[in-house]
Amino acid sequence: MARRKLVLKPEEIELLRERATKAIAPLKPPHKDHKYSWGSKRTQAGRDLPEYYLVYFLLVELLGFPSGGQWEKVAWTIPVDFNGNGALIEHRKMGLGVFSAATQEDEVIAAAVVAAVRRGVGASRPFFDHLAATAVNGSRLNVTNNCAWLFSRYTYLRDQFRAKSATVKDTSLYAIDEIITTNPDGTTVRSFSTPRFSDMQEARWLGIAVIDAFFSWTEHVLIHVGILIGNVKTGEDVARLAESEWSEKVKAAIDLSSDAEAKALYEDLLEVRRQIRNFMAHGAFGKQGEAFHFHSAAGAVPVNLTDAKNRSRFSIFAIPSFDENSAMELIEKFIAKVWDGVREPAKLYLEDASLPVILTYANDGTYTAAMSSRDDMENFVEYLTHEMDNAANMDW
Repeated sequence: MARRKLVLKPEEIELLRERATKAIAPLKPPHKDHKYSWGSKRTQAGRDLPEYYLVYFLLVELLGFPSGGQWEKVAWTIPVDFNGNGALIEHRKMGLGVFSAATQEDEVIAAAVVAAVRRGVGASRPFFDHLAATAVNGSRLNVTNNCAWLFSRYTYLRDQFRAKSATVKDTSLYAIDEIITTNPDGTTVRSFSTPRFSDMQEARWLGIAVIDAFFSWTEHVLIHVGILIGNVKTGEDVARLAESEWSEKVKAAIDLSSDAEAKALYEDLLEVRRQIRNFMAHGAFGKQGEAFHFHSAAGAVPVNLTDAKNRSRFSIFAIPSFDENSAMELIEKFIAKVWDGVREPAKLYLEDASLPVILTYANDGTYTAAMSSRDDMENFVEYLTHEMDNAANMDW
């Protein structure tokens, strides 16, 4: 399906401006010659406003309402007129709201202001998409960082896999547990279980989950590392890479041509990824892709679904399948490689501090300087954390 055009022409924006103006009526900018009664109390109705950025873009960016700048615990203020009554829409530390004297009459007016704004937001959806598409083409963007969360998921499943695998090793293959159950009528039922086989099954399930969690983490973290080392610089680059194959993400973060060990790990993991994807995401026919068995004089013969890049779609040649334990060893080595050498300072930023990645810094040399050494990154993380805390508290 073709993607809908998002970036609008000036005449298209003007049509949206007219539509939004009608949608919010009778809400309008305050008249300079009219005397309003302003207030600073939060109204209950104002709690139902849409997201703060949608309100700001609608009223200020699209419709040209006046706005006030930052002051203590307030990011911005938009004065509005509703049928001659004044109210303030403010984005404060405790959230967006409509502010007035908050009398019973003011609550009625605030509810009408909220309803008008919501109508305007609904009518202006293409304008918001236009803003998003325009912004992504540039570098004034923060990229969400979930690296630590995804890695914690991996380590949790890995530890569960190791614990379950240990029970398999500690239990005899031939061990049988006898279970005796007494029924309400006094009769007893004797049953037997083979704990090692059930533990082996659960260990395999956990192993597959660990491998999947690892690739999920790398799909995310490699893009962020690519930004910090200067290989990814715009929102368009991030979006393209997010939709690309795993191999492209690896190459954005690690120079395989100059690191033989990384290249070998990459190639081995590429095969593991192919097999786990075929096994789990394409019907779980089997690790080797064995989807059919055909009848022959030799007996039942497995027919494998092969990779699309191969010459034949089907094959009876056995394909080496991944082993969970050996895959785990590859994974741990690759994780160490991600944070090796010039990429080491990135771990402080991405996983220890869990800061969002700011594309502006990828373009102006800030990240290049911070990635020079571990000490430089520690100093930068401390500075940026302080600035972000101030912004969150609206301590301008």
